Formats: sequence, structure tokens, C-alpha cells
Amino acid sequence: MKAVKGLELAKKYYEAYGRPMIEKQFPEIADQTAAGLVGYGSECLGFDDEISRDHDYGPSFCIWLPGEIYARYGKSVQAAYDALPKEFMGYGARIEQEQGKGRVGALCLEDFYREILGRDTLPMTEAEWLMIPEEALATATSGSVFEDRCGAFSAFRNGLLCYYPERVWRRKLADALAKAAQAGQYNFARAMRRGERVAAELALGEFVRESMHMVYLLNRTYAPFYKWMHRGLRELAVGGEIGDMAALLWQTDSEADRILIIEAVCNVLVQIMQEQGLSAGQDNFLQSHVGEVLKGIA
Repeated sequence: MKAVKGLELAKKYYEAYGRPMIEKQFPEIADQTAAGLVGYGSECLGFDDEISRDHDYGPSFCIWLPGEIYARYGKSVQAAYDALPKEFMGYGARIEQEQGKGRVGALCLEDFYREILGRDTLPMTEAEWLMIPEEALATATSGSVFEDRCGAFSAFRNGLLCYYPERVWRRKLADALAKAAQAGQYNFARAMRRGERVAAELALGEFVRESMHMVYLLNRTYAPFYKWMHRGLRELAVGGEIGDMAALLWQTDSEADRILIIEAVCNVLVQIMQEQGLSAGQDNFLQSHVGEVLKGIA
């Protein structure tokens, strides 16, 4: 039997036990709750499989409560959550590693965002946006909200989902362009000519990472933790083919073939930028498009 995805299992578990528990045992605060599965873990991205299900998988969900409500009811809601059936739909209790504890159950709304983002208010200035690691933004906007009766949790989440301000987005895109050009189109071949194979492989990895990062940026989507960047490309509307092209780089040891693949990746990125009106340049060298991208900053 094909295993149920973590998000689907969590939603069904909440509907079967979570919502009735809140409505029956805590009717006085029911309209102040939000529930779902958001945060760390492959199951929140929809990428869980038979390998990842050895931890953080099983019937579970989050109940977010505003700070004032959590201070008064947090322990009681957690106790009620802990008393829910551990087995559901034929699946055993959630398997938690030590570092994965505290990710589900009753959670303080403000603490939840503060733990992931380092703040419990939406970033407003460019500096505030740039201080938050992009993978943290991906984590905070992952998963699914099943129900939000007061709207506070979703208001914060939707503010993040509105994505980077234009100036911040262009700065990050220009930075990724420069790094990819330096690593893949410049340093890889030079390191190979020197016989510095380790440096060449590092340059290749940096090129692939920044190229994939650009695809996320061009889709206006936060790039997840590096382990899931390549897998996540399949879900994006434009540029997803770069994932397959990048995989080819490790299927050959030929320097000439790798350089051809690098240039092919750059061609695709330049074409997407042209289609989006970010650059009118025809040069395949990514560095030459940095100025064009930055021109859009008022």
C-alpha cells in the first residue's frame, strides 16, 4: 500500500480528532486557534518518502495560539493533544528525534515565528529582509494551514508569502548571477587547468547551487534548505529543466562536457531573464547581466 503523505495524514488526523477536541474541550478559545502542519521537515514540503519517514512522520498537527491565550491555555491544550489516539489510519505514533521535539502540538504563535525567523513581526526594511536566511522563509511558509479561526497566524504567513520587496529581490538575483558566473564560468575551468580538482568540484557545486537559487528567485519562491533545492525545482513553473541539466554535471568526468552543460544552463537563465524583462543583453556570461538587473532598483 502506498504510504499517505505527511500533510494529508496530518489534515485527516486533525479533522478526526483535533477539531472535535478543540470545540468540545476548549470552546472559550476555539475562535483564537489556528491548526495545520508548517515548519521543519520534508513532510511540510510534501517531499517525504519511505526514507524520510523514519522520523517526524505519523499522525500529528500544530495548534497555534496567540501569546496571551497560550500563556493561559497552552499546557491544558498540550495535555489534551497528548491524550489523543496515537495510531490513526493504520499508522503508528509520530516518531520524533530529540532535535525534532516541540514541532507539533500546542505552540505559541509568536514563538513559532521567532524560532524560525529570529523575529515575531514581519520584516519591513531591506535590511530586515536580508537578515533572514532564505531557507528560514521557506520553512515558515511551508506546509499547510488547515484552519485559522482568528486569522493572526495566516496574516503573518501571507505577509511572508507576498515575497521579497522588488529592491531586495533584484539585489538577491544580482548576487546569485555574480556568484554563479564567478564559480561556473570562470573558476571551474581555471581550477581544472591548474589540476586543482577539489577547487574545481567546489566551484561546480557553487555554480549549481546559485543557478538553482536563481530559478527559485525567477519564480519568486523562497529556496528551501539545500537538501531539497534540487527536488523542489520540479514544482516550479519556469526553469525546472535546470535541475535535469545540473544532474548531468555529475554523470560525466569530461571537463569539456561539463563546460558545455554549464553554458547551456546559463543560456536558459539568460533566456528566462529576457522573457521577464530583466535584461535585454544577449551575452551568455551571467556577470554581464548584473547591471541590467540592478537598473530596476529605483
